Amino acid sequence: MSAPMTASADAPTVATARKPATGFWRRALRHRSFVLGGLLSLLVIGAALLSLVWTPWSPYDIDVASKLKPPTAAHWLGTDVLGRDIASLLLVGARSTIAVGIIAVGIGLTFGVCLGLLAAARKGWTEELIMRMSDFTFAFPAVLSAIMLAAVAGPGMLTSITAIGIFQIPTFVRVTRGSASAIWAREFVLAARASGKGTFLITIEHVLPNILSILIVQATIQFALAILAEAGLSYLGLGTQPPQPSWGRMLNDAQTLLFQSPMLAVYPGAAIAVAVLGLNLLGDGLRDLLDPRLARER
Repeated sequence: MSAPMTASADAPTVATARKPATGFWRRALRHRSFVLGGLLSLLVIGAALLSLVWTPWSPYDIDVASKLKPPTAAHWLGTDVLGRDIASLLLVGARSTIAVGIIAVGIGLTFGVCLGLLAAARKGWTEELIMRMSDFTFAFPAVLSAIMLAAVAGPGMLTSITAIGIFQIPTFVRVTRGSASAIWAREFVLAARASGKGTFLITIEHVLPNILSILIVQATIQFALAILAEAGLSYLGLGTQPPQPSWGRMLNDAQTLLFQSPMLAVYPGAAIAVAVLGLNLLGDGLRDLLDPRLARER
């Protein structure tokens, strides 16, 4: 008799544990912004992953005799001024853009969250020092930082990653510090303090989990900004260098051929627009879905 009773008692527990996740995805699939943003983002990520194993042509092979060809069965989107296949350049360019964006946002997220949590936990001169350093960093946008780094180490993907990553840090510091400060004033944190828990344990066990959804949304938005920054730096010649394809440098190469072959600029521009739009819509959808107040309304 005991075995059936145990099984029936465990069943509601399993159902209760699975209900929140099921409810989230049910709401997510009804959220137009989240679904559209997710599809566009998956399209860009899928193109980058596909380029790891297959491209229609090698993006590094130059065939001047086939330059500026219109779309054909062999070259789906035509060729550029050097005879390279545009579809292959777009696929490999997606890989470069996503790699720079992920690493740069990772740098900003790691250092920014740590500094923001420290500022919210310590207060006093520690908080003041961290926030003033963040204000100082805001004075050096990614382009200016890339110019200074290029003067020292030369232009390249590492330069753009470092410049964009450094510029991401103050944003995450501000968001983390503001959100964490609000959590530190909550009753359950005061109760944890009264129970003898230290600042580090409270930050890890109570503060960070409660601001994680905000950080996820902010990281999605910053990823979109990182893609724009990478394209801008590559366009200026400070980012990804030849022969590695890049959407920004494809725009640079196309600017002298706008009247002769305008589609050379349309294709990379559309790719950048799709990536940024998808991430912005995804971030907007995540904000609505992860906000408890908005979740209750839906």
